[in-house]
Amino acid sequence: MVSCFLLVATMLFAQTGYQKSTIPSLPNEKWWGGLVALGSQMPFASDTEKYDLATQNFNNQVVPLFVSSQGRYIWSNHPFTFQFKSDTLLIESSYEKIEPIEAGTTLKEAYLKASQKHFPASEVLPDALFFSKPQYNTWIELMYNQNQKDVLEYANQIIANKFPTGILMIDDNWQKYYGNFDFKPEKFPTPKKMIEELHAKDFKVMLWVCPFVSPDSPEFRELSAKDLLIKEKGSGNPALIHWWNGFSACYDMTNSEAVKHIKSQLDKLCAEYGIDGFKFDAGDVAYMTGDYEFYDPKATPTIFSQKWAELGLQYSFNELRTSWQLGGQALVQRLGDKDYSWQASSLLIPDMITAGLLGYPYTCPDMIGGGQFGSFLNIDSDSFDQELIVRSCQLHALMPMMQFSVAPWRILDADHLAICAEFAHLHEQFGVYILETAKQSAQTGEPILRNMEYTYPHEGFIDCKDQFMLGDKYLVAPMIHKGDERSVKLPKGVWKDDLGKVFKGPKMIKTRVPINRLPYYTKLK
Repeated sequence: MVSCFLLVATMLFAQTGYQKSTIPSLPNEKWWGGLVALGSQMPFASDTEKYDLATQNFNNQVVPLFVSSQGRYIWSNHPFTFQFKSDTLLIESSYEKIEPIEAGTTLKEAYLKASQKHFPASEVLPDALFFSKPQYNTWIELMYNQNQKDVLEYANQIIANKFPTGILMIDDNWQKYYGNFDFKPEKFPTPKKMIEELHAKDFKVMLWVCPFVSPDSPEFRELSAKDLLIKEKGSGNPALIHWWNGFSACYDMTNSEAVKHIKSQLDKLCAEYGIDGFKFDAGDVAYMTGDYEFYDPKATPTIFSQKWAELGLQYSFNELRTSWQLGGQALVQRLGDKDYSWQASSLLIPDMITAGLLGYPYTCPDMIGGGQFGSFLNIDSDSFDQELIVRSCQLHALMPMMQFSVAPWRILDADHLAICAEFAHLHEQFGVYILETAKQSAQTGEPILRNMEYTYPHEGFIDCKDQFMLGDKYLVAPMIHKGDERSVKLPKGVWKDDLGKVFKGPKMIKTRVPINRLPYYTKLK
């Protein structure tokens, strides 16, 4: 009986491919990887919780990749669980045995080798405007009251307050209901005219969309009849998925006909109204908690997430907040919604570093001041921390992209507002360099915003989370806490700061940072 049990267990093991991997760290080796939203915990500590890439995404992107400071990397085409215990990486996979690959001796070598082999750069960029102009999202100002009058007023205020024009995103609730792609007539009486006005004001216009479909709607019945929705396993009925806005059916993105159908709706918006692109929200594996039947019998929630993100590749103006794999592709990834707080601001640099190290160079660091709308619900316009908003703006200014949502002109006094406008224009001034670095990234796969350890390996930057490299020329050291002074660690070389002072590294310096200053250092040699 025992031998029979062992035989059955062995056969089951062989069928599932379940494997455990134990990967001890080398001396001084540290790891980054897996989940962009855990960037602030990276490099990972000696001991961590257990995480599952198949079911957790924490509001952001997931990639089955780990890279180390000692030149090793780990890759799988499938999700796995991971945990660090006593500096040992423990991995459990239902598909394969996962072993580290020796790529060199540095973080950069590990990343580049993994990128070239598993997600080579596509040589295609999102639209160039993303890198040279700010983005403006109507979410925090209008929330679920998206409407034509206030959208136009938001655009007018951008211009009136001397901010650069750029990309304007109309967020959730512009449409009649989920799965419908018509503007609410009571909120948008003349949407085509609105888009024409925005274009005339020098804005490109994007619309928020999601893969969900309101149940008991004409669209739901049509899509169900055509077998284009995810089903409950075994019942043949459309699955109702519990996401942040209730229960909805969902396009089955593993079905090419479903993809074709939703794309036809988006293309119609482009043709009929002149929409330039779309913010592709949702697609999170964390909401796919049921037992589903996909059109592709081999598909999983991670594949669904990937297919939803791939739809964005059809549009040069796109934005995503979650995806599975797809490193090196021409997709604008955004960090998940952050709170309005200093603590949340301190997460932006390590999360952006992690996005770059997982193959997402074209990433936007959430919204200035925070994109978590709940943080703004009970704040009087006179009670905002003006310093926090300005420092948040400065944090974004020399990142690959910057996005406003809460209106600076509503919550700031004249002096602080002028500073924000100045740094929005600084981003515009750096646009040529940022775009050139993005073009190089499209060829090489290298991040635009780079970890200090990536660019200057083994110089003591492993735990640096408050400064970064923009390309290979600029070291940026924003203020991420209240105050007007900070320390900056300069690597080897000769550096000139934004005030014109020259330093020879390696060197640790203290520098004064009044509210109107963003310290950055140009590498001279």
